[in-house]
Amino acid sequence: MVSVAAGYIKGRPVSLAVLDYGLFQVHANGRIIGIVGFLIRTGKGETILVDTGFPAKYAQDPVRASAEDGLGSFGQVLTLTEQNLPEAQLALLGLTPSDIDLLILTHSHIDHVGGIANFPQTPILLSQAEHDLSAPLYFGKTKTMAWPDRTYIPLMGDCDLGPGLRILSVPGHVAGQLALWVDLPATGPVLLVSDAISRPAEITERFGTADDPQAAIASAERLLALAAGTGALVIYGHCPAQWPDLNKAPELYL
Repeated sequence: MVSVAAGYIKGRPVSLAVLDYGLFQVHANGRIIGIVGFLIRTGKGETILVDTGFPAKYAQDPVRASAEDGLGSFGQVLTLTEQNLPEAQLALLGLTPSDIDLLILTHSHIDHVGGIANFPQTPILLSQAEHDLSAPLYFGKTKTMAWPDRTYIPLMGDCDLGPGLRILSVPGHVAGQLALWVDLPATGPVLLVSDAISRPAEITERFGTADDPQAAIASAERLLALAAGTGALVIYGHCPAQWPDLNKAPELYL
């Protein structure tokens, strides 16, 4: 069956911006991780937003927000201001929420799903497994978010969203985890693996914290083989070593 998402985007990618949604520290190991989103533009003027970071309440009062969600059991927000919300990150690129043609949700954990309600005119592409959930995964047993009333494009398996833009189904971290393949004119292929591989050390750790470690291992092997075979730049989901060196908006990968 061909997904309705196939061919949804008409132009080839011409730029990729890394969006800085803030910094978070994991209590268990002290690891400090960047919260990342992406903005892809195509040669036909299309704009695609990938993930939306934490809910806005974390920029307003992170202590209270963490208490509401029970996030303190896992870690703490270190840096997250209004400037780290999607609207401000888009403004660095001369864009507003109304300019976004498609929102891609790699999965619905709290640090990816927080702002999806802020794009009322924008269809949301996500995996069928996520779409089947009664509410976003959010955090642990906390389910304080509802799916907003939007047009959803659920995806089963891989899909060629447009020329040089492929969505990959990579279950393991969660059942509905997605990754993106973006072929840029100068940079060449870029593989946005999201939390399918949050950092390279997860591979040697055998994805012990994934919902399905065996599926996560298989997905990681598939992604790394794709990267090795094509020379793709891999941008990990939350890699402390990589995060400082990434070009961030308004800088672009072209």
